[in-house]
Amino acid sequence: MKQDKGKIGIKEYFAIISLTIGAKLSDDTPAIIYGNAKNAGWIATLLIGILSLVPILLLIKVYSVHKGKNLHEILLHLFGKLLGNILSVLLIIGGTAAVIADSGTYVDIIGTMYFTKTPAIILYIILMVICAYGAKRGIEQIGSVSWLLLPYIKITLFIALIFTFREGTIGYLFPFWGEGPLEVAKASVKNVSIFVDFFFLALIMPVVSSYKDMKKGTLISLGFLTIELSLALVGFVALFDYTTAEMLNYPFHETIRYIQIGFLANVETLFFPFWLVATFIRFSFYLYLIAIFLGGVLKIKEFEYLIPLIATIILLIGLTPDAPSITLYSLREKILVILSPAFMMLPPLMWVVAKIRGDFKNENSLYNN
Repeated sequence: MKQDKGKIGIKEYFAIISLTIGAKLSDDTPAIIYGNAKNAGWIATLLIGILSLVPILLLIKVYSVHKGKNLHEILLHLFGKLLGNILSVLLIIGGTAAVIADSGTYVDIIGTMYFTKTPAIILYIILMVICAYGAKRGIEQIGSVSWLLLPYIKITLFIALIFTFREGTIGYLFPFWGEGPLEVAKASVKNVSIFVDFFFLALIMPVVSSYKDMKKGTLISLGFLTIELSLALVGFVALFDYTTAEMLNYPFHETIRYIQIGFLANVETLFFPFWLVATFIRFSFYLYLIAIFLGGVLKIKEFEYLIPLIATIILLIGLTPDAPSITLYSLREKILVILSPAFMMLPPLMWVVAKIRGDFKNENSLYNN
């Protein structure tokens, strides 16, 4: 398939989504889900995927009649200059807060699990410098590297899950519904924003090679990631029991330290390098998205020049918590609760406004690229 210069194909698009959202199974996201849904966290994740399908489909529907426009431009078109910019600014603040919490969490993982003697500020600086450089390289480079490394990262994860299930106890999954179906449903609605990245993907929809590739890549990624994260949550419970898994800040990293794979004495040495590269890709992409959004609001065409500034702001704010593990966990929980209603309500609102404005009237005359 021929790919236009300056654009990415479905392979790169799928790889970016898989690495950025898929990496959440390795941070404290599982612990947050267990805290709400107990041992039925994997069911909650399946429900989260189903709930996410509605806003994602509506967002894709709105984009189908606004091809070539990114999320900020669509908001301006639908809500007008004033309200559109206000919504964009609020989304930038929410998205940046999420990246600050996430990046701080990953620095804490690296510092407490692997490089215990290295100061957090050094780790944070290295992370932001590498990711800012990656973001400055552009979406094509991010997509190419993601697709190149995707098989290795997913294969190592698959190996880890196999040995996790081998050493785990399936009986820990019962009672099947945890504290009851209602509690699982509440946990799903509360944490649906773990897939909020799909909403912000509208910022790069114009650079995907075609509308069909974007739509297909988005839906395949949603299904793939829902199953992947659910299986990981099953594996962590089977290995530790949910009471232990809930207390572990980072169940994935505890898992790769616990399992035994043949002659490998330190199993984490097999997984850590791939996880670290996926981390760099993830935050490079996040910096790129924030730069696009901020550039749109400030009307800066060369938005790439904003990336070092954004990385510096994230670094300075991210270093402020005194007790990273506790503070960042609490902050991420609150951000998930705030972003969940925004993720569920904004795409339907955009669809309704587009319908009222008559944007879908000429839909039948448009063809999908």
